[in-house]
Amino acid sequence: MNAPLDKSPAPDFDAAFLAGLEDLLRWRRDVRRFLSDAVPSDLLDELLTLAALAPSVGNSQPWRFVKVNAPERRAAIRENFEACNADALADYEGERAKLYATLKLNGFDQAPVQLAVFLDTGGELGHGAGTKTMPETLAYSVVGAIQTFWLAARSRGIGVGWVSILDADKVRESLDVSEDWQLIGYLCVGYPQEEHIDPELDRHGWQERVDVGRFIVER
Repeated sequence: MNAPLDKSPAPDFDAAFLAGLEDLLRWRRDVRRFLSDAVPSDLLDELLTLAALAPSVGNSQPWRFVKVNAPERRAAIRENFEACNADALADYEGERAKLYATLKLNGFDQAPVQLAVFLDTGGELGHGAGTKTMPETLAYSVVGAIQTFWLAARSRGIGVGWVSILDADKVRESLDVSEDWQLIGYLCVGYPQEEHIDPELDRHGWQERVDVGRFIVER
C-alpha cells in the first residue's frame, strides 16, 4: 500500500525572503576567530537536525556527526593540524611562504564546539541507489549536509570554520570511530568575534574572489 501523498501547500518565498536568502549566502563566511561563549546544546542539536534535511543520494543519509568534547581528543586533533600545517608550509617559498605563515587557518583555541563530520561508507540506507556509477555522490551528500548546517548556523548568528589541514585517518583514530567512516569535514563552531562579508583569505591577500562568469562554460 502506497503512503498517502503530502498535500501541504508550497511555501511562498516572497521578495523579502529572497533578499534575506541572498544576504545569508553573502554573509556565510569561513570563521576562524571565535568568542569563547558556549553554544547552547539544544541549539546545536537543532542545527544538526536541519543539516539532516540536506539531500542525499538514494536517500542514504550517510552523514555521521561527532561532537568532539574531550580535551585529550581535541589536543590530538590540534597536534594533527600542526604537523600537517608545517608540512604544507614547506611547499611554499619566498613571499608566498611568509604570507601562508601569517594566515589563521583554524579556530581551535576559542571555538566552543568542534564537530567532525564523517561519511559512513558501510551504511545500508539507500540500498545503493544512484551510487553504482558515481559512488562519490555519497561524499557529496555529506558535503551538502555540512553546507546546510553552515547556512542554518549563520542564520542564527553562529559562525563555522572548516579545517581541512588534517590527516583524515589520524582524525578517525583519535576519535575512535569505525574504519568504515571517512572524514569529510572538521568544523569549529561558535559565535564570531567579528563580522566580515569578504572571505578572510581575500582580505589578507591570499586569493581574491573571482567573478563567477570565469567559471561558466557553454557547449
